[in-house]
Amino acid sequence: MSNTLNKIDFAVIIKAKKGCNPNGDPLAGNQPRRDINQFGEISDVAIKRKIRNRVMEAGEDIFMQSDDNVNDGIYLLKERYEKNIDKKIKDDKKKIEETACKKWYDVRAFGQVFAYSGKQKKDGGGVSVGIRGPVTIQSACSLAPIAIETRQITKSASNDSKEKKGSDTMGTQYLLEEDATYVFYGAVNPRLAERTGFTKKDAEILKSCLVKLFENDASSARPEGTMRVQNLIWWEHDSITGQESSAKIHDSLKIEKDGSFKIEKTSVKPEVIEGF
Repeated sequence: MSNTLNKIDFAVIIKAKKGCNPNGDPLAGNQPRRDINQFGEISDVAIKRKIRNRVMEAGEDIFMQSDDNVNDGIYLLKERYEKNIDKKIKDDKKKIEETACKKWYDVRAFGQVFAYSGKQKKDGGGVSVGIRGPVTIQSACSLAPIAIETRQITKSASNDSKEKKGSDTMGTQYLLEEDATYVFYGAVNPRLAERTGFTKKDAEILKSCLVKLFENDASSARPEGTMRVQNLIWWEHDSITGQESSAKIHDSLKIEKDGSFKIEKTSVKPEVIEGF
């Protein structure tokens, strides 16, 4: 397989069933995220976390690992950085970038800022290394406003003084009141990919992980089977610059509220992949 990477655009259609919480908002009591017009949202940060988890399952090294999914026994990012970045190159930004991109998939895909202590060098060297990644992910938005169901639940709280369970207390759970369809868009920039070393093989890994984004992602808020990728639409251009702008490619996808869709003709042929 050639590692020459052309411009790529993609879209992911997500089906969320009644009774799940696609992405809780900590500023709203963990209610499903909504914008001012009541359309549902799944943040780009949440989507990238799921991508990272699926990429780890594919055998790739990840820098930004979550505490509940660590595979190298390291729970602090600083420790992971220091273990893998030789102290001999701590003042060489270029070598740090090359080493980090080669080691970690998410760094060469999404970029990363590495902050480290040390004196600034007179030649303009700073105290941090910023890497700009080629893969951009937008937040997912629902195709219609979502309604939220509020449920009162009981939970047992620990009684610290007696070191045993106290009496049941009331809690609140927020879930979708009905099924919802979400969509998000993304792109891969070949110019930035050249700099970070993101290859065609890496793009294929991304494609395979997007298809099964919600596998092995169950929680009390998202029981197994309540969320799935319906379709991945993948546009691979025939050049580094691409035949069409990302905006035009994304706008060619017309989706109905029920998840049915059509793709208007552009100069880039789409590949439509059914969800896992």
